[in-house]
Amino acid sequence: MRFTELGQAVRARRRTAGMTRADLANRSGLSANTVMKVEQGQTRDPGVFKVAALCRALSVSIDGLVTEAERNELAGEEPTMVNGIVSVGYEGRQIDDFVAGLQRAGVRTVADVRLNAISRKPGFSKTRLRDALAAVGIGYVHMRSLGNSKNNRQPFWDGHPEEGRRVFREALQSTGAQASLGELSQLARDHVVAVLCFEADVERCHRKVIIDQVVKDTATPVADLPAYESLRG
Repeated sequence: MRFTELGQAVRARRRTAGMTRADLANRSGLSANTVMKVEQGQTRDPGVFKVAALCRALSVSIDGLVTEAERNELAGEEPTMVNGIVSVGYEGRQIDDFVAGLQRAGVRTVADVRLNAISRKPGFSKTRLRDALAAVGIGYVHMRSLGNSKNNRQPFWDGHPEEGRRVFREALQSTGAQASLGELSQLARDHVVAVLCFEADVERCHRKVIIDQVVKDTATPVADLPAYESLRG
């Protein structure tokens, strides 16, 4: 069994229970970052104690969770989306694995919602990212009007994301932001589009507000992009 399937089983259980990652973290005694890494397959071996804590919080036995994970593995990857949104942060990722992961997820367009599409991380600044995506047939669009103002980043960093979301929701009422939301919604209806920012954990990123709004408007499916390294072999 690969840990990607284990993460899928944890995520499915959490969503069925109506819990957020923060809820699961509180109930299990683990950090929200650890829960995120387990769900996205970003840890090669989460350890029996962490798995046991998650199982207790989800009211499922370890054997039950493993059985669900093995069922996912036998069925292959999660069903390929034909349209909808893939949420992705490039924090902790390398460009080659990132692009390969997008291909595996069936992404046809990347919507970059950073205010400024520049990065010190090799390959993730606008031009090089666009070129890397174009090389494998994936489109790129920078939706600057959906970027989060520098003045509204501290709440996300300080552990008060709801305050940051509240401010960002107000910013989304601008004409430019509404136009970009409409464009993003149409992309999500047509095919699979990745909504890209930096933070690995969507709960700590303004893109959650964007994705929630598009899903509300379009009823299209949404998924996280797993760590590609965990899908090898």
